Amino acid sequence: MTAQGHLLFSVTCALLAHKLPLTPALADANLGQTMLAALATSLLPDLDHPKSVLGQKVRWISVPLSRLFGHRGFTHSLLAVALCAWGLGSNAMTDLMPVAVKDALILGYLSHLLGDWLTPAGIPLLWPIKQRFRLPGWPLRSGGAMETGFCTLSLLIAGYWAY
Repeated sequence: MTAQGHLLFSVTCALLAHKLPLTPALADANLGQTMLAALATSLLPDLDHPKSVLGQKVRWISVPLSRLFGHRGFTHSLLAVALCAWGLGSNAMTDLMPVAVKDALILGYLSHLLGDWLTPAGIPLLWPIKQRFRLPGWPLRSGGAMETGFCTLSLLIAGYWAY
């Protein structure tokens, strides 16, 4: 999925998480704050690709990550999500931000993984096991009209339903 697709899809996921009360904190949170936090981390898994939007900004992190794990490796796994959640739940972070913001940051990261799970290439959810997981029979290729249409339509539906 492209950066544009991930950004649109993170807002969709934030709307759905708010409406479905994914967590109590997200249900009661300011929706604008939730969407901004989800947007902030929606591109983070692609930090392992030096030519990604984020990778170009912080090549000093992106290049070593790419060499160590390749694209759609460690950063696209449940282990990476668990490490992020652990870091956000640490005592040092407890007083820095509300629980709803922490939940939304994790939500944005997860929205990226979900978006890439919808593509034929899939993601290695159980990294370091190399098996890739994807939605069977779902031909959502990165870029192009189909991705843009899917992301836009899902955002419109989620927005309509949330309001």
